This record gives sequence, C-alpha cells and structure tokens, in this order.
Amino acid sequence: MHTTAYKEFYANLTVFIYKKKEIAKSRVKVVEIEFDSMKLASILDVPGYTGIGEYIKEVWEESKYIKPLEITRKFANNSSINLARRVRLIEMKPFQRFVHFVVMKNMVPRFRKRDTTSFMDLTYMDHPVSGRSINLPRVMMRHMAYFISVKDHELSYSDWMTRIFEAFGVPLVNKKGEEPKRYDYFEETFLTMSVEGESGSGEKFYDAEDEVQGSPK
Repeated sequence: MHTTAYKEFYANLTVFIYKKKEIAKSRVKVVEIEFDSMKLASILDVPGYTGIGEYIKEVWEESKYIKPLEITRKFANNSSINLARRVRLIEMKPFQRFVHFVVMKNMVPRFRKRDTTSFMDLTYMDHPVSGRSINLPRVMMRHMAYFISVKDHELSYSDWMTRIFEAFGVPLVNKKGEEPKRYDYFEETFLTMSVEGESGSGEKFYDAEDEVQGSPK
C-alpha cells in the first residue's frame, strides 16, 4: 500500500452531491481524481447499478427489503424478540460472525474491536444472506463522505486504493517503511502532518445541485 498517496487522497477528499449523484473529488501529487459510483464500479470491476446503497446510522426504518425486527430475530437467533435492536456478537452463530467480520472490514471498514453490531451492519449482513445485492461503490462513497465529516475516524479502503490510483495515473513509488499502520485516523493532526505543506479544512459533504459549492449538509 502506498501510504503517502493514500493519506494525501483523504486529506484532499471532498464528497458532494451533484444532480442527485455522489461525486468524490481529490488530488494526489499533481493528479486530479474525480469519480461517481458508476466510475468507481468500473475501476473496481464490481456491479454499480443495483443493490442497496442506503447509509444507515441512528434510525433503522422499515422498507420493502429492510425488516428491522425480522433481521434482529434472525441474527440474535431468537424468535421471541419483540423490538428491533442491535445484536451482540455473542448471540450470533459462527457463520453470522464471519459475515459481520466481512462487512466491518471491507464494506464499511472500522478497525476498533466491536462486540455489538450497528443497524447498518445488520442490514448489510442480511442482504447477501437473503440473496439480495449491495451496491458496494455507492456504499463506499457514502462511507467516505461520513468519515471525512467526523474527527478521529479510521481511514478506509486501503485494499482498493491502488486500483483507483492506477486508473487515474497517479505515480506510485514504493518507499522503505511506507507500510500503513493498523490505525490511521482522519483528524486535524493527520491533516497537518500527512501531506507536505497541505491540510484539509471545513465540512466536506454538501449538496451542490447547480454548483460544486454549497451549504454544508
């Protein structure tokens, strides 16, 4: 992994909405990088036009394919539960724990140890188990938008970044000792130290229906 380029990408990253589409824009070295979910799907060679792409935080709403109470009962392995809730890993069967590991490390990466699932974890776990697809590129872009808007959040998707850099022609040079640490955080210290002479600033996820600039969202 090319850690310097990886950090510079996130230090300069902006994710905004333009004509109802998420757009990610950044710069690494002198190379401008810009993509939407379909472009990202093409780069990663994954489907990008079907599947769930909702980014669920505190509110877990029922929809055609999201049944919170049913999902809770399924992963807690308890049909007598009467209220949708987070599920503890100790309640899960081994395969269910494995599915949670895949979601937490690859779809919406977080590196802190967790013993309780989030609503988003359970939703993304339920879809493949139930034979339904997930729109990974859209989920990735929404996750990027979230963690650049908060402090002290681990950087994500290091396994995918080389493909993105290569697609945009970012010059990559391996340097001794450049392997990433297990924990790289997006915070003010990171922004001032990780990129030579540059730092990020401000809220970076906003609506820009007619222009690239707009009010923070």
